Amino acid sequence: MATNYEIRYSNHPDDAVNYDTQRIRDEYLVSGIMEQDELNFVYSFNDRLIVGGTVPVKTSVKLETIDPLKAGYFLDRREMGVINVGGKGTVIADDQTYKLNYKDALYLGSGIKNVEFQSEDPKNPAHFYINSAPAHKSFPSKRVTLADAEVAELGSLETSNARKINKLIVNSVVETCQLQMGMTELKVGSVWNTMPPHVHSRRMEAYFYFEVPDNQAICHFMGEPDETRHIWLQNEEAVISPPWSIHSAAGTSNYIFIWGMAGENLDYGDMDGVKIKDIK
Repeated sequence: MATNYEIRYSNHPDDAVNYDTQRIRDEYLVSGIMEQDELNFVYSFNDRLIVGGTVPVKTSVKLETIDPLKAGYFLDRREMGVINVGGKGTVIADDQTYKLNYKDALYLGSGIKNVEFQSEDPKNPAHFYINSAPAHKSFPSKRVTLADAEVAELGSLETSNARKINKLIVNSVVETCQLQMGMTELKVGSVWNTMPPHVHSRRMEAYFYFEVPDNQAICHFMGEPDETRHIWLQNEEAVISPPWSIHSAAGTSNYIFIWGMAGENLDYGDMDGVKIKDIK
């Protein structure tokens, strides 16, 4: 197996408005994280969130530390959220074993030394999507299923944004230091997420899109509300969203996305709304 990583630096919105298409993709798009028998990470300087993934097929994939952490093991000073978007899998964390079915989540507290990812069936492997953030305190690890989630229904078919928000790793479900994760499912006939949009300068966010049908795509919108840009994405790609940026998207089909946040607080509702008529 292999562990690969790259570093993404923070940038100022005044600089970002001058980026061309390729530069925007280089700075914010995260692709190629779901590779067989590899761990692939992007280490963002935006609240030092790590975005990654792995697809164990031929072997158990072990979580190894990466050089930017300067730590003996990956979760020495970090917490982690894992959501399985593939076949049935298992995560072994020290002496505990967690079975993760499709759409199940797992919170791992800091201090865990040994983590392994496994698939139950190599022909239908698990796809583990990973977010990790710094943690000043260790909280108990916990498996979270959709049945455990706090659920909110938003939008409508009339405005093409009917969606179900499954809050999985949030402080009303599991104790964390700063990491939050959840899954938003667009209903058939709806294509817009997080519309009307918002920003929350107290937190950054990462969006991971999956269940995007073949020959379909997602157009993710980012930037300051009055200076927006877009990024086209395919299935199982993600976007890093700085604290100053909106994060919204429209697809050529309905889809599912995972949101992960890190930053100043754990108040899910802490956001500054943007009126649709004010978007430019």
